[in-house]
Amino acid sequence: MQEPYKIGSIVTGCVTGIQDYGVFVRLDYNKSGLIHISEISSKYVKDIHRYVEENEIIRVKIIGQESSDHYQLSIKDIDYRITNRHDSKIQETASGFKTLAMNLEIWIHQKQKESKK
Repeated sequence: MQEPYKIGSIVTGCVTGIQDYGVFVRLDYNKSGLIHISEISSKYVKDIHRYVEENEIIRVKIIGQESSDHYQLSIKDIDYRITNRHDSKIQETASGFKTLAMNLEIWIHQKQKESKK
């Protein structure tokens, strides 16, 4: 399988955390990375929150690989903004997984019936 994250490529990711030293970004379910504060801007960065927010979808440049699932990232000198802000969050419901647990057998049975037709 070819590695989709090559050094120099620009990919999208979701900001999962912000610390004084940098920004954590989830690239997909198995891959993540860190934008070190020095890779945010060519200018002095006083407050990282002025550049990104948690849950924001951004473009990042792969500048290094620390392990098979963790990358060094940069937003310096690229157009990293995709939208103004990404505010959609999955809201947990009171029923949780109960709906799935109650209906799973029914849905499987229905699909099996449809596939036999």
